[in-house]
Amino acid sequence: MRQSKIFRSPLLIGATFGGLLLAGSVWAQALPPVAPSAPVPEIKIDSGATAWILASSALVLFMTPGLALFYAGMVRTKNVLGTLMHSMFCMAIITVQWVIIGYSISFGDPTFGGLLGSMKYLFLNNVACDRAFPGYPIPHLLHMAYQMMFAIITPALISGAFAERIRFGAFVVFTLLWSTLVYDPLAHWVWGGGLLSMAEGSWLRRTVGVGALDFAGGTVVHISSGVSALVFCLMIGKRRGYPKEAMLPNSLAMTVVGAGILWFGWFGFNGGSSLNSDPLAVSAFVATHIAAAAAAFSWALVEWFHRGKASILGVVTGLVAGLVCITPAAGFVKPMPALVMGLAVSPVCYFMVAVIKTKLGYDDSLDAFGVHGVGGTLGALMTGIFCSEEICKLSGFATSAGLKQLQAQAVAVAVTIVYSAIVTVILVILVDKTIGIRLCADDELSGLDLSQHGETGYNP
Repeated sequence: MRQSKIFRSPLLIGATFGGLLLAGSVWAQALPPVAPSAPVPEIKIDSGATAWILASSALVLFMTPGLALFYAGMVRTKNVLGTLMHSMFCMAIITVQWVIIGYSISFGDPTFGGLLGSMKYLFLNNVACDRAFPGYPIPHLLHMAYQMMFAIITPALISGAFAERIRFGAFVVFTLLWSTLVYDPLAHWVWGGGLLSMAEGSWLRRTVGVGALDFAGGTVVHISSGVSALVFCLMIGKRRGYPKEAMLPNSLAMTVVGAGILWFGWFGFNGGSSLNSDPLAVSAFVATHIAAAAAAFSWALVEWFHRGKASILGVVTGLVAGLVCITPAAGFVKPMPALVMGLAVSPVCYFMVAVIKTKLGYDDSLDAFGVHGVGGTLGALMTGIFCSEEICKLSGFATSAGLKQLQAQAVAVAVTIVYSAIVTVILVILVDKTIGIRLCADDELSGLDLSQHGETGYNP
């Protein structure tokens, strides 16, 4: 029975792709014509801005192999290739999904009251390389490519929660569905003019008075992936032997290299989110570095105080937590608030992964929720506290002083958490009932590398 499920996995993947294509085509035909929005003055493409966003796109793409190394170093030897595969395969499958339907859902004109983007960009229709993306001095095709790199790394973040115990076919199907049904709608809600955006007429702006500030993905990337990671690991169950058996990292050196790549690539992640080569990009670039350094420092201090020693794993985990925390705020805060955010996030995330996770007993293998879910939530809320009107003016965003912006941030966080959790529950049940998610006992004992890919990461 188990073998038949394995053989059905490629068929289900193909059927999932086909279903998405069919749904997109039907959707495109069934939707009423989109009412023309207020015309945005066409901006001339600038070579300097184009060069920076090209470089930023490459930097963000480089983060996914960095994440692969970061995660793979922390698993056991028998699972190193399978863990690398999770991140690397996202670069393949999400690229295909994004150019077919994902970009249109995320950045098409708002439909269904701002729930989804229209199908105007289906198969990259109307996405030109010689015309500017509306409102920015870069080619529209470049904007698509830059945003694609965010879509690639986000589902890869979730893989840290279910490391060492998921079937590869189930991972592929879940990733494809999650990206289409969770990431793409959230990207539209925050960045594409939908429910939570700063756009006039958005639901959040009508109810609270201001939209959510999310410069580079606190809600869209980190909270969504972190919450989904927690839901997934609770539903799939603990690794066999956890927590009684020692599950030591196979190579912390690999993890440190991966963290260094993530830090380097994050300058494109945040610095490029201005979609220009301008003072706002400089501000985001500097805030990103300061927050990461401060968080690495504060994690080491907390760990030193709590355990008596500061570990390299703690330092690199802290710097990632700092990067996560500053992501929604990078284009809205000055350097000193960025320092405060970095210093503050590590104690919170450390408490979550070293104390709360142990007490509750859930197996978030590589702390995807503890770092990305918790750090992203704290960062989104602190954005509402520390956002600077002076910096926000550089991006053309209006912010509200006092509690109103914090309220908007809290509503956006809550909506993201609830939506991500509900859809993830449905998807996990669906995939498990069709092809099965969890490795059988023998396959988990032999490891992902042999059971799922027929390879070994290290010679005997």
